[in-house]
Amino acid sequence: MTAFLYLTSMKITLTIYSLLLVASAGAQTDVTLFDRHIDAQGAHIVEEFVSLLEIPNVAYDLPNINKNAQYIMGELAERGVSTQLLEHPGVPPIVYGYLASKKATRTLAFYVHYDGQPVDKTRWKHDPWTPKMYDKSLAEGGVEIPFPKEGEKIDPSSRIYARSAGDDKGPIIGILAAIDAMQAEGIEPTSNFIFFFEGQEEAGSEHLRSYLEDHSELLEAIDLWMFCDGPIHQSRKPQLVFGVRGVTGFEVTTYGSNRSLHSGHYGNWAPVPGQMLSSLIASMKDENGNVSIEGFYDDVDPLTTYEIESMANIPQIDAQLKKELGLNDTEGSETLYERLLYPSLTIKGINSGNVGTKARNVIPASATASIGIRLVKGNDPDKMIDLAEKHMVKQGYHIVREDPDEATRLAYPKIAKVVRGHGYPAARTSMNNPYAQQIVSRVKEVVGDDLILLPTLGGSLPLYLFTDVLKKPALVVPIANHDNNQHAANENIRIENLWYGIKLMGAIMTMAPE
Repeated sequence: MTAFLYLTSMKITLTIYSLLLVASAGAQTDVTLFDRHIDAQGAHIVEEFVSLLEIPNVAYDLPNINKNAQYIMGELAERGVSTQLLEHPGVPPIVYGYLASKKATRTLAFYVHYDGQPVDKTRWKHDPWTPKMYDKSLAEGGVEIPFPKEGEKIDPSSRIYARSAGDDKGPIIGILAAIDAMQAEGIEPTSNFIFFFEGQEEAGSEHLRSYLEDHSELLEAIDLWMFCDGPIHQSRKPQLVFGVRGVTGFEVTTYGSNRSLHSGHYGNWAPVPGQMLSSLIASMKDENGNVSIEGFYDDVDPLTTYEIESMANIPQIDAQLKKELGLNDTEGSETLYERLLYPSLTIKGINSGNVGTKARNVIPASATASIGIRLVKGNDPDKMIDLAEKHMVKQGYHIVREDPDEATRLAYPKIAKVVRGHGYPAARTSMNNPYAQQIVSRVKEVVGDDLILLPTLGGSLPLYLFTDVLKKPALVVPIANHDNNQHAANENIRIENLWYGIKLMGAIMTMAPE
């Protein structure tokens, strides 16, 4: 059924009761209307979600990325949203939408990305762009079930498996279904809404800044950005997040001889690059997992009193996670969420020679490690790599940017080639921001005291472009289950989380005017 026919049929069947729910200028809409909509149209919502998930969405696959953009723009337009495609040549487009309201006293923006991570199909239970439904998670022994038919009750613990089911097409369907519910019952939003759907987030949002600068006139009136991305809390309690970590990193290569050597003839004499690299990396962290690089923690912005108080109300899930992840111990003595308030340094990968059946009795000529650095508010991406390089120099290494020539090899006993990566800083909005507080109050009306307020999310988003460049406050409004396998094989979303996303979007769209 097309959105137009669906909306038409819904409007024809409006009841007197639904008309009574139309919000007055100073009142908030009863959010139970979204529950009724889900009960009546759950199968249709799932059908629309599946249609979107079936379109491959890897950022470098421009033909399919454009298909996603056209599909989303069409769905918005059918619901009366004024739409346009913001385009740069050879770059994933931005789907821009504007929904005006006569009641509006503010303008809120929803950011969602419609691209997804690349896939390794060999690791998936089924084709990642052929969505399938299971009665529970695959980890729990889930069994495939048919998609629901009209009028069928849908088990909220069932899951849909497909690439981007959890990250990040769910919020798009949440927004569309919330608009459907309001229009079906004759309810007008209480804010103007801007929809800003990006197609390159999983590829680093390389062109996002230029999009924002080129189309700044479309974004000037925004009072608050809401980033609909990421998972809810591991306790399955809903959360609002006021910041994200930034990200940067580098690759470091150590060198031995100018060619690989026989480990029998030269072992115990020739330098071993893999061992050199391991020692160098080991020197960057102490035995408790704290970073030993001088100055690494110096620029961390402290939390406000309000943020500290909010941290105290976060459920402690460390023991649960250790059991779930098969961990006997973790780095540091603090909790997970305390550790997320500090920058981190992680070995993402190491390469030197081969292992297993491909291992050879050689001393490889070089060894390379990829190092990731997550940043918190106050950290400068370039400075953090500078500190790492200074640490390497203190360990006796000469830093180069290209593979060393013979003269350099003969001049220095220890050489490290450092290839610096690109990154962006962390961002955080004050919890006391008045628009953010309006969202907090409204969401609490839906979920009660279960709402968790988190100063900083562990993951990274280019939030700084909005908070530091556009000078606008921003919140992260997640809906996905914490075990959605985002970026990995068998990505999924719990139906209950999809329903929560609809109610969340709808509640925000119908909250009282300022």
